[in-house]
Amino acid sequence: MTHRHLPRWFAGLACAASLLHALPAAAQAWPNRPVRIVVPFAVGGPADNYARFLAQRLPDLLGQPFVVENRPGAGAVIGTDLVAKAPADGYTLLLMSNTHTVNETLIASKPYNLTRDFVAVAPINYSDLVLVAHPSLQAGNVGQLLKLAQERPGRLNYASSGTGTPYHMAGELFKSMSGTFLVHIPYKGSSGARTDLIGGQVDMMFDAVTTMVEQVRAGKVSAIATTGKQRSAVLPEVPTVHEAGVPNYEATIWLGLLAAKGTPPAVVARMNEAVTKITSQPEVQQAWAKQGATAMVMNAAAFDKYMQDDIAKWRKVIQSANIKAD
Repeated sequence: MTHRHLPRWFAGLACAASLLHALPAAAQAWPNRPVRIVVPFAVGGPADNYARFLAQRLPDLLGQPFVVENRPGAGAVIGTDLVAKAPADGYTLLLMSNTHTVNETLIASKPYNLTRDFVAVAPINYSDLVLVAHPSLQAGNVGQLLKLAQERPGRLNYASSGTGTPYHMAGELFKSMSGTFLVHIPYKGSSGARTDLIGGQVDMMFDAVTTMVEQVRAGKVSAIATTGKQRSAVLPEVPTVHEAGVPNYEATIWLGLLAAKGTPPAVVARMNEAVTKITSQPEVQQAWAKQGATAMVMNAAAFDKYMQDDIAKWRKVIQSANIKAD
């Protein structure tokens, strides 16, 4: 019997089977043109820096250029929505942070949903934050800061790179757990917040250790406390918020890659393998450790679970502390 005389439903099955058989081959050919990594944050912050770090190294493993494209705005919503609406072919990736897991609860009106519209690809790294103040603020440690905040309720402020970012949430968690009233001043990116802190336009900021450590060492800001479970290896003389008077406080910033839902699993697996090769290199881990960052190595399924757990964690924090988007 020729193909022409096969029942229509059987011919359809045969066609579908041939397409399914072709998918791994198509994924194997990926990438055959440049891949863009969309960073929904401003230039100069940790997400931008590590996106560019990966973009320099991925071509050696995958044979095509990786181009970083910054699309900041609306608490990371603008750039993230761009990737959600991009073709699910693996040629547009999202550099995400825990801003995204926070926003799942904090910004209900988003045009996308992480679980519905994206697939987890690979984690990159995490780092502690450091609470820093302008030297003019008479608070060299957490105890002095709490006393000053009680004396001046609502008069002290802290900058962040925008609503829902790790810097913002670190401040809200600090306020909630310490019972202090600090005014949040959101910026459109961490660079602007950092510049105004150094210039004395704002009092304080929670910032990634990786980007603020040099300013601390140069004496341009005063380090009050770090936010991890243990002291930071790059600022060992600075106590944690936990040990300095706010028990069980912990806040970090972590980064990862997502792709649009429907991206072929073989493409996701290949990308995960490439990122893992980079983040598993001892020289990369050592270089990041000197900056205050720790590599995260997981397959895509484990990273997806990590992301879902983080969404649940911040949902509890936001709801219990009644944190609102500015």
